[in-house]
Amino acid sequence: MSLNGKVAIVTGASRGIGRQVAIQLARSGAKVGVNYSSSRGKADEVVGTIEQFGGQAVAIQADVSKVNEVEALFFETLERFGRVDILVNNAGFMENHAIADVSEENFDRHFALNVKGTYFACQQAMKYMAQGGTIINFSTSVSGTMLPTYSVYAATKGAVEQLTRQLAKEFGPKDIVINCIAPGQVATDLFLNGKSPELVDSFRRMNAFGRLGEPEDIANALELLVSDKARWITGQTIRVNGGFN
Repeated sequence: MSLNGKVAIVTGASRGIGRQVAIQLARSGAKVGVNYSSSRGKADEVVGTIEQFGGQAVAIQADVSKVNEVEALFFETLERFGRVDILVNNAGFMENHAIADVSEENFDRHFALNVKGTYFACQQAMKYMAQGGTIINFSTSVSGTMLPTYSVYAATKGAVEQLTRQLAKEFGPKDIVINCIAPGQVATDLFLNGKSPELVDSFRRMNAFGRLGEPEDIANALELLVSDKARWITGQTIRVNGGFN
C-alpha cells in the first residue's frame, strides 16, 4: 500500500500507538510530522528510526489542546513538506476515577485534549488538507461497555465518534474521508499506567484471543484505512479490538 508522495501529521507520535503509526506510514512512503507535547527526546527517536530506513520526518512540538498550537503544527508541516494528505488524531489523555473523585480540572483536561484537540485539528484539515486526503480519529472500544471509572474518558471518545460521523459530509466535497478507530486494550504506557497485574490480566480475558493488543495491531488497521483501497469508507467507527466486549 504505497503512500509515496503523501504527507502525514500524527499527533501524540512520540510513544505508543502514535509512534508505531508514524513509523509504519513512513515505511509505506509518507513524509511524517511527528507531533509531541513534551517528550522531545522520544519524538527525536521516532524521527531517527524513520530516517534510518530512508524515510523523511520532522518532530513538531504542539499541545493540541490549544488551538493556536494546532494551527502552528499545520503551518510547520506545510513549511517543511508543502502539503498535508493524512491527519491522525492520536493524542489523548486518560485517567480513571470514580465519579465522586473526578475534579473539574480532570474533566476539562480530558475534553480539551481528546475532543477539542481533535475537532480543531479537523478544522485545520478542512482549510489545508489536499484533495483526496484522509483523517483518522481515535475513540475506544470502552464506549461499547459499562466499565466503572471510565465515565469521563468514554464520554470524550463518544464525542469523537459523533464528530467523525457528522463531519463526513462536510469533508466529502473535497474527496476527504474521515473515520474513527476504536482500539481495545493495547499494551501501551497510557493503558498500563496505574493498573494492577490482576486487572490487566482480566482485560486480556475479555477478547477473543486472550491477549492485549499491540500498537502494530492498530497501526496495521490504520494503514489500510488511509490507503486507496478504503476510499468508500467514511464517517465510520471501526472497532479494532480482537473481539473485546
